[in-house]
Amino acid sequence: MDNNARQLAQKLADIMDEKMALEIEVMDISAMTTIADAFVLCSGRTPIQVRALCDEAEDQLAKQGIRPRNKEGYAAGRWVVLDYGDVVLHIFHKEDRAFYNLERLWRASPQKAAAE
Repeated sequence: MDNNARQLAQKLADIMDEKMALEIEVMDISAMTTIADAFVLCSGRTPIQVRALCDEAEDQLAKQGIRPRNKEGYAAGRWVVLDYGDVVLHIFHKEDRAFYNLERLWRASPQKAAAE
């Protein structure tokens, strides 16, 4: 993973931590796929918190001129994806994260807990 992607992933993890997201993880997937260099995964307790986490990420990065290429799932508030190119932020409702278990799907990638 290049330094820019690493910095963006850590910034997103820090933003999620500040907003009290649960189970924040940064996954380096750069050796496994070309879709992104990193996934940042976290959970919210309610659909309202999931949307609030998404709003905060977008607001904080927009202040630096960084906007997502795509955003999916916001209305339902169960699993929001913000695609920043090299870094993809996945914000799950706690129950949906357990169901989809992206960590298991990408388990061969190096993982590190960004904040607990």
